[in-house]
Amino acid sequence: MTARAPIVDGIHHVTAFAGSAAANVRFHTQALGFELIKRTVNFDAPTLWHLYYGLGGGAPGTLLTHFPEPRAPRALHGGEEITAIALAVRGGALDALRARLAKAGVATDERARFGARTLAFEDPDGIRITAEESSSSLQTACAAEIARVELTVPSAAETCAFLAQGMGFREIARDGNTTRLALGDGGSGREIDVIDAPGLAAQQLAAGTIHHVAWRVRDDAAQAAAANVLRGAGIAVTPVRDRQYFRSIYFRIPGGVLFEIATDGPGFAIDEPADALGRELKLPPQYEQFRAQIAAQLPALA
Repeated sequence: MTARAPIVDGIHHVTAFAGSAAANVRFHTQALGFELIKRTVNFDAPTLWHLYYGLGGGAPGTLLTHFPEPRAPRALHGGEEITAIALAVRGGALDALRARLAKAGVATDERARFGARTLAFEDPDGIRITAEESSSSLQTACAAEIARVELTVPSAAETCAFLAQGMGFREIARDGNTTRLALGDGGSGREIDVIDAPGLAAQQLAAGTIHHVAWRVRDDAAQAAAANVLRGAGIAVTPVRDRQYFRSIYFRIPGGVLFEIATDGPGFAIDEPADALGRELKLPPQYEQFRAQIAAQLPALA
């Protein structure tokens, strides 16, 4: 399996569906210790919150984002989806995280994974999360970041071949039916696990489904170059979509999982002070005239 040069720099963010907005905020800010970086809405469905959690002022690679919908059913997990998120914490911080989660009433389970000590737990909607210590962080100023995501697909061979030939990943390890791939030298934020699960049916989107993983590029030119590579490989790519805090393109990989490529900028301080991120509802310009109606429909966060 021959890998091309990487077309992305690492993980930008991971987005999931949630149930209770208040439980979602409580878990990420109190149990995990992330900051609520942005209160905005789903740009494609403005009656839903889009909540961004992160560190370092919303540094790419630290961002977990959620669409809470209190009426949504609980997700069933299957194939063709992102089935887990791995977080990396600084060396020596895993025990402190365990204590923090225990204080918040979150059960944890310690296990070995690819030879590393990991802490496994779930968010309020059943999203599987693991945490591990890492010395290869991309973020020098942050206490935690996204190390990798885990895909469960019908054919790991087909998915891994695309990741190598289309995006520049290379295989670095195997553990049972799981293949780990990396961009360049790998390290936190530059890895992905692919689980081979032939015959495992895809499930409907619901609270607890991870919708997509976004990969980061530095600017519009790098994003356009990545899109050209993907289209050359026969992958359908959306036009650029302005998400106000970054610009995005989307595509589905062999195996059915939705990927995004997002620019690092312009960042989250373009519509509120950097020292006051996440305190007020921020809307894109096209929805400002409907602010009162939108705010009245959004569930309480407290």
